[in-house]
Amino acid sequence: MDLNKKNMKNWMLLIVFAVLVYGVVQRIEILAAGFAFLYSIIMPFVLGAAMAFILNIPMHFLEKRLFRKAKKRKFVRPVCLVLSIFFVVAVIQIVLLVVLPEVATTFASISKNIEAFLPHVQEWAMNTFPDSEQMAAWIQSLEFNWDKIIQTAVDFLRNGASNVLSSTFTVARTVINSLMNFCVAFVFACYILLQKEKLFVQVKKVLYAFLPQKAVKKTLEVASLSYKTFSNFVTGQCTEAVILGTMFFVTMSILRFPYALLVGVVIAFTALIPIFGAFIGCVLGTFLILVSNPMQAIGFVILFLVLQQVEGNLIYPHVVGGSVGLPSIWVLVAVTVGGSLMGVVGMLIFIPLSSVIYALFREFVHKRLKERNIHDI
Repeated sequence: MDLNKKNMKNWMLLIVFAVLVYGVVQRIEILAAGFAFLYSIIMPFVLGAAMAFILNIPMHFLEKRLFRKAKKRKFVRPVCLVLSIFFVVAVIQIVLLVVLPEVATTFASISKNIEAFLPHVQEWAMNTFPDSEQMAAWIQSLEFNWDKIIQTAVDFLRNGASNVLSSTFTVARTVINSLMNFCVAFVFACYILLQKEKLFVQVKKVLYAFLPQKAVKKTLEVASLSYKTFSNFVTGQCTEAVILGTMFFVTMSILRFPYALLVGVVIAFTALIPIFGAFIGCVLGTFLILVSNPMQAIGFVILFLVLQQVEGNLIYPHVVGGSVGLPSIWVLVAVTVGGSLMGVVGMLIFIPLSSVIYALFREFVHKRLKERNIHDI
């Protein structure tokens, strides 16, 4: 082996890398604690960046559409930011005002319906399993008593009071930390939105200072594509959720199903989870209607399957899949893989992420075909 200067340098780098890997393996717990500490520090800023991304969508719309011809441009950005914040808060407030009273009324109705419905279930079960003594004894023992349930909850709280008191300080500290993180994130998001052009220029300067110009150009292209894709996905997903919730509310009202408004709002919220979210709303809606009227619950399931076919085959691929430039089959793959790896968050992230990868790979394939003079495929 020729131990020249270049080979010696490679060997030294290999030895240093091996020592670093060995140190990481030996101190993996300390390293994990360090990453956890670093995550706790940067978490408010990551949350703030996410909040800024969400708020920038209505703010950008207001700047381009409503205040495009405003004379005093320096006041446009703060006004649009405040209006965007009010818009998001108003949507949340309206949903709470609609949902909370309906939920209270629903639970009061459910408690009465269960008491009236339980004897019918017992009678049906007795007729279905007439030869099973154990089943008959268990069915006869079923009862629904709110007083007994409340008393059981009070006893549980009384017996676990010492544990509750011992953990009060921990819970209070967690709540305070969460509030502080939210406040820091909100302020950070406002700073980003008010000075986003200045921050963009600063990031470009840093990139040009440390990277080749070709790499900087490609990085900015990918960043622009990612922002456009994620923004279109958020807009499309919210639009699809509103359309689906409205469809359920209107059809359930026309067919005189109970809890039409509550089920419509629940399905609209759960539909924010791509493809599979509406099924969660279906389960909740079926349970609510089942207690009130079992036959209508069957009708609701049929209605859900019909509307889900319309939404899955017509609305979602065109509203969301089209907005991110991703074919329908890859939308399904992205949701499945993202859900398996990261749960609900993965479902929300992997569709726009897959769209970015799909667009970059498609561009690379077209470039390779052009280099090989292949045009007939």
